[in-house]
Amino acid sequence: MDIKIISDKNNPLLHRREVKFLATFDGATPSIKDVKVKLVAILNAKKEMLVIDTLDQEFGKLEAKGYAKIYEDEKIMNTVEKKSVLEKNKLEEAAEVAEE
Repeated sequence: MDIKIISDKNNPLLHRREVKFLATFDGATPSIKDVKVKLVAILNAKKEMLVIDTLDQEFGKLEAKGYAKIYEDEKIMNTVEKKSVLEKNKLEEAAEVAEE
Protein backbone atom coordinates (compact mmCIF):
# COMPACT_ATOMS: atom_id res chain seq x y z
CA MET A 1 0.00 0.00 0.00
CA ASP A 2 1.24 3.46 -0.92
CA ILE A 3 -0.03 6.69 0.61
CA LYS A 4 0.24 10.07 -1.10
CA ILE A 5 -0.46 13.22 0.93
CA ILE A 6 -2.85 15.49 -1.00
CA SER A 7 -3.03 18.33 1.53
CA ASP A 8 -1.59 18.98 4.96
CA LYS A 9 -2.78 22.06 6.82
CA ASN A 10 -2.46 23.28 10.37
CA ASN A 11 -5.64 24.27 12.24
CA PRO A 12 -4.52 26.33 15.26
CA LEU A 13 -8.09 26.98 16.41
CA LEU A 14 -8.69 23.28 17.08
CA HIS A 15 -5.01 22.48 17.87
CA ARG A 16 -4.66 19.89 15.12
CA ARG A 17 -3.22 19.09 11.70
CA GLU A 18 -5.66 18.08 8.99
CA VAL A 19 -4.36 15.70 6.34
CA LYS A 20 -6.08 14.53 3.17
CA PHE A 21 -4.47 11.52 1.53
CA LEU A 22 -4.83 8.99 -1.26
CA ALA A 23 -4.07 5.35 -0.51
CA THR A 24 -3.38 3.01 -3.43
CA PHE A 25 -3.39 -0.73 -2.84
CA ASP A 26 -3.73 -4.17 -4.40
CA GLY A 27 -6.57 -6.43 -3.35
CA ALA A 28 -8.96 -5.60 -0.53
CA THR A 29 -9.42 -2.13 0.92
CA PRO A 30 -6.94 -1.71 3.79
CA SER A 31 -8.28 -1.46 7.32
CA ILE A 32 -8.16 1.75 9.34
CA LYS A 33 -5.46 0.11 11.48
CA ASP A 34 -3.21 -0.53 8.46
CA VAL A 35 -3.65 2.99 7.12
CA LYS A 36 -3.07 4.47 10.57
CA VAL A 37 0.24 2.61 11.00
CA LYS A 38 1.44 3.86 7.62
CA LEU A 39 0.34 7.47 8.30
CA VAL A 40 2.04 7.50 11.71
CA ALA A 41 5.31 6.56 9.99
CA ILE A 42 4.93 9.09 7.17
CA LEU A 43 3.79 12.04 9.32
CA ASN A 44 5.92 11.34 12.42
CA ALA A 45 2.83 11.48 14.63
CA LYS A 46 1.83 9.74 17.83
CA LYS A 47 -0.49 6.81 17.20
CA GLU A 48 -2.86 7.84 20.00
CA MET A 49 -3.25 11.38 18.61
CA LEU A 50 -4.03 10.40 15.01
CA VAL A 51 -7.69 9.94 14.11
CA ILE A 52 -8.80 8.71 10.70
CA ASP A 53 -12.11 10.42 10.03
CA THR A 54 -12.96 8.95 6.62
CA LEU A 55 -11.57 6.33 4.28
CA ASP A 56 -13.69 6.17 1.11
CA GLN A 57 -13.18 3.93 -1.89
CA GLU A 58 -14.87 4.43 -5.24
CA PHE A 59 -16.35 1.29 -6.77
CA GLY A 60 -13.88 -0.65 -8.88
CA LYS A 61 -10.83 1.48 -8.09
CA LEU A 62 -7.80 0.29 -6.18
CA GLU A 63 -7.48 3.56 -4.29
CA ALA A 64 -9.18 5.20 -1.34
CA LYS A 65 -9.36 8.86 -0.33
CA GLY A 66 -9.01 9.61 3.34
CA TYR A 67 -9.10 12.40 5.88
CA ALA A 68 -7.04 12.22 9.07
CA LYS A 69 -6.52 14.58 12.00
CA ILE A 70 -3.50 14.77 14.28
CA TYR A 71 -4.22 16.42 17.62
CA GLU A 72 -1.74 18.12 19.93
CA ASP A 73 -3.64 17.18 23.11
CA GLU A 74 -5.80 14.16 23.97
CA LYS A 75 -8.20 16.27 26.03
CA ILE A 76 -8.97 18.49 23.03
CA MET A 77 -9.33 15.43 20.81
CA ASN A 78 -11.94 13.92 23.13
CA THR A 79 -13.82 17.22 23.30
CA VAL A 80 -13.87 17.99 19.56
CA GLU A 81 -14.22 14.59 17.88
CA LYS A 82 -17.48 12.70 17.51
CA LYS A 83 -17.75 9.67 19.78
CA SER A 84 -18.44 7.39 16.80
CA VAL A 85 -15.19 8.39 15.07
CA LEU A 86 -13.17 7.88 18.26
CA GLU A 87 -14.81 4.49 18.85
CA LYS A 88 -14.09 3.41 15.27
CA ASN A 89 -10.41 4.25 15.72
CA LYS A 90 -10.25 2.66 19.19
CA LEU A 91 -11.93 -0.55 17.98
CA GLU A 92 -9.18 -0.99 15.41
CA GLU A 93 -6.54 -0.54 18.13
CA ALA A 94 -8.36 -2.99 20.42
CA ALA A 95 -8.43 -5.59 17.65
CA GLU A 96 -4.68 -5.14 17.21
CA VAL A 97 -4.06 -5.73 20.93
CA ALA A 98 -6.32 -8.80 20.90
CA GLU A 99 -4.33 -10.32 18.03
CA GLU A 100 -1.08 -10.06 19.99
